[in-house]
Amino acid sequence: MSPSRTPLETASRHALEALRRAIITGQLRPGSRVRQEDLAEWLGMSVAPVREALATLEQEGQVTYLPRRGYFVTELDIADLEEIYELRRVLEDRAARRTLPTLDDDALERISAAARDCVNAAAAGDVAAELQANRRFHFAILESPDQVHTMRLIRLLWDSTEACRAVYYNSPAERQRAVAAHDRILDALRARDADRLVRELDAHRERALVTLRRILGRTSSGADGQPGGGAQRAAGAAQRLDPRARPGPRRARRP
Repeated sequence: MSPSRTPLETASRHALEALRRAIITGQLRPGSRVRQEDLAEWLGMSVAPVREALATLEQEGQVTYLPRRGYFVTELDIADLEEIYELRRVLEDRAARRTLPTLDDDALERISAAARDCVNAAAAGDVAAELQANRRFHFAILESPDQVHTMRLIRLLWDSTEACRAVYYNSPAERQRAVAAHDRILDALRARDADRLVRELDAHRERALVTLRRILGRTSSGADGQPGGGAQRAAGAAQRLDPRARPGPRRARRP
């Protein structure tokens, strides 16, 4: 029987889920400053659980802390993301085809164990744990001793988009879709079907990219859902040049 949570842990979890929803829906926009006092007032709690939640989001790469300036929502760029995912497709398809014939029963068990960890983390809503398990799952499929340079490049590409994956996993529905995709990938591995494995990996990656395009499109739109005009783009450029100019988070309307 698991120990009961303290009031601070319960409040921190509530704050964490609320902040994740705010990021994925665009209430907290990329590049915007996250003021702890404003969030505490919005959520109807003290600053302490909000601070705990922000520390978790910083570990996941979803927010960035700047000394004497505070927290800012990590900025994500659609064009960069699409280029990185295309490079991943080329490299990971190659790696998967070369590694599949070398996977023995022990390797398949390690991959299956990582998939089970993803299921447990998704059920618990633990984004950090799911990110770690998801990485173990994919890299166990791709790694082999004769692909040192390929894997170096793949790790570089993964590291550059970790914040994007964290935003993707903010959505409970997407967490469940990722679990189902892993099951299909496992079936292809067990069948030793390289073409099917590559198709499933490509579909899994494409689903993440489509979802992130939608999220980033929403967060870059104006309050009425329409793309911002020249003034908004200019303001965004100014924010990138001077983080002190970044606006605070938009308050959510109280129900």
